[in-house]
Amino acid sequence: MINRIILNETSYFGPGAREKLVPEITKRGYKKVLLVTDETLMKCGVAKKVIDTLEAGHIDYQIFDQIKPDPSIDNCKEGIEACKKAKADCIVAVGGGSVIDSAKCIGIVMENPEFSDIRSLEGTADTKHRSLPLIAMPTTSGTAAEVTINYVITDPEYEVKRVCVDPNDIPVLAIVDTDLMAEAPVNTIAATGMDALTHAMEGYITKGHWVMSDMFHLKAMEMIYENLPKAAEKNRKAIDNMGIAQYIAGMGFSNVGLGIVHSLAHQLGALYHVPHGFSCALFLPYVLKWNGQVAKERYRDIAKAFKADTEGLSDDECVDLVVQKVRDLESTLKLKTHLSEYGVKKEDFDKFAKQALVDPCTSGNPREVTEEDLLEIIKEAY
Repeated sequence: MINRIILNETSYFGPGAREKLVPEITKRGYKKVLLVTDETLMKCGVAKKVIDTLEAGHIDYQIFDQIKPDPSIDNCKEGIEACKKAKADCIVAVGGGSVIDSAKCIGIVMENPEFSDIRSLEGTADTKHRSLPLIAMPTTSGTAAEVTINYVITDPEYEVKRVCVDPNDIPVLAIVDTDLMAEAPVNTIAATGMDALTHAMEGYITKGHWVMSDMFHLKAMEMIYENLPKAAEKNRKAIDNMGIAQYIAGMGFSNVGLGIVHSLAHQLGALYHVPHGFSCALFLPYVLKWNGQVAKERYRDIAKAFKADTEGLSDDECVDLVVQKVRDLESTLKLKTHLSEYGVKKEDFDKFAKQALVDPCTSGNPREVTEEDLLEIIKEAY
């Protein structure tokens, strides 16, 4: 069997890592930056930390700060026009998954204009050219978009999220400066951390897992389970550790795929605009229990990563233990665990299941799934 791994070229980590931005821009010969971010990060001063760095280094830039949560096709098209108008030769994305995903879409279309409809980028589009050079500076510890070949764009007309997987979109540079993460609200830290944990857990049991991805995912699970509750209490060391842990998870899942937690979470986001991390957290324990029927031997390793005692436990008991440990974590983080808490309507269940079945993440699930299976999981999660 042939396995592939794709990572970005260069990454910097740690508080103050943004000081590497200007030297890298200068070394690479970029002349004009489009800084992609959102209005919230502009107002709270997080984006200003990067803007000040650019100005101190006398880097020419223009700002596009109109990225919305769960960015839409039209939102991305606005960014593409802003990039053209700015005559930018590189993009600096400062934000969470929504911002970096949008920046990937903008960069891809700038160099592959035949995909300007955006919808045609879904799945594994046959783009011919690398994205406009993208420097990703995450402000949340969740998506690891700075090191993955994935991005997700919402299509409001069809009420679906378009999952795009393209090696050409990977950022040329990642700067994981935890100074940019430390000011995130507690609920954002909790939600994005659960997204990172889901990446690690789904990636560890997905069909495509192998020795290198296992290495990343086990370490990520260990670090996230230990540090996420402390990070949600604003412990700075834990926040720094989460910045690394979510990146490690990204190195794994980007190369082996995910599963139906993400398939279902995408639909909850598309239909009810529930933030992605909260959506993943909701479905994770239900799907873990369901997938445990075919991947139970892997759950013992997961339990050990969580520092749980598995001595004398059967494989089935290890599955139950892992599910309970996840539920305990979600309880500590005060996360919602039922669809009814988000106002989901029962009449949407069928559409929910149909769309989740064809989501690109479904093919990686370790257990073969039908529309009826998904419907039963949705009902249980209700």
